[in-house]
Amino acid sequence: MSTETLPAPAGSMPAAKKSIANSAFARMAKYTAVRVLTMAVTVTIGVYLTILIANMGGYVDTIMRNEIRDGTTQAILANPNFRNLTPEAKQELIQKKIAAEEARLGLDQPFAIRSMRYLVNGLTLNLGRALHMTSDHGSKEVRLILLERLPATLLMTGTSSLILFFGSIVIALSLSRNYGNWIDKVVIALSPTSSVPPWFYGIFFILIFAAILKVLPFGGLVDSPPPTNSFDYGLSVLKHLILPVVSVIISSVFLSIYNWRTFFLIFSSEDYVEVAKAKGLPPRDVERRYILRPTLPTIITNFALLVITLWTGFTITETVFVWPGLGITLFRAIGAYDTPVIVGSTIIYAYLLAITVFLLDIFYALVDPRVKIGSGSS
Repeated sequence: MSTETLPAPAGSMPAAKKSIANSAFARMAKYTAVRVLTMAVTVTIGVYLTILIANMGGYVDTIMRNEIRDGTTQAILANPNFRNLTPEAKQELIQKKIAAEEARLGLDQPFAIRSMRYLVNGLTLNLGRALHMTSDHGSKEVRLILLERLPATLLMTGTSSLILFFGSIVIALSLSRNYGNWIDKVVIALSPTSSVPPWFYGIFFILIFAAILKVLPFGGLVDSPPPTNSFDYGLSVLKHLILPVVSVIISSVFLSIYNWRTFFLIFSSEDYVEVAKAKGLPPRDVERRYILRPTLPTIITNFALLVITLWTGFTITETVFVWPGLGITLFRAIGAYDTPVIVGSTIIYAYLLAITVFLLDIFYALVDPRVKIGSGSS
């Protein structure tokens, strides 16, 4: 006796789809939370190690105590109001002032406790006052000095990274279609030039386009004096942005194209690509679905490592172009031995690197179906 398959009750399929969507959202939320927690632990450990190294295990605190002692002693001895005090009274007053200042700064506590307070302050960017440097508005607050410089670094990094990423993918796909032509050979020949840092190219670009041709500025963020209206100000920033961005791109583009073009060639020789072509799929669809998407995880990893390298190498690049970002700020802080600014810059870079790695994990989850999200995720 045959049995008929009963139709699914009305509304059951939408409910099932809704349940699947909710489950996927929950897994994605759990995956994101785990990655955020992992990055938070990593950044915390990195910041604490930075504080220990920068403080030299308490040696910098000893220097601060000596500076407090010398400054307080000189201030009291030079104050005419205390001139008639006896030497014993002056010495007692000096000791009280020193003790009060050390208590205000927490220097009267053990270093282990002080280091934990420094850690909390560092993670919240409550970095105190700089020793020598100031912001453009005259403030010595380390937080203001660094946050004032951060947008310039993000502008140069973001612009060069976006152009490098999408430009390299487009050119690499084109070369994989025309494997062995003269452009392909030129890219292969120029790929070793990516071992040269951006600032090296920057020196030559400044010499050629600023000193000889005089078509682009030597450096800086904007003309001096800056334009008064927003449109001209934006054009001035773009003009000053050209040489730094081109230097960063030239220092990495040929190796990126060569690597990614090789990935595309490897995947284009797979059997499923040949089957897709035999079925008559348009070449663009074959590239997008069967060549580009499987290579995206590898490309993203390669590009993330490149961006991390750029973050750490912008100190000299920004200095060459007098670009008012975090890099040149760190360079000047090292020269002035401004410890609060050095520690603060390191913490900002730690946050930027953690965000880069976190975004890499999220992109993995979106583009690579092999990444398991939720329970048992790697």
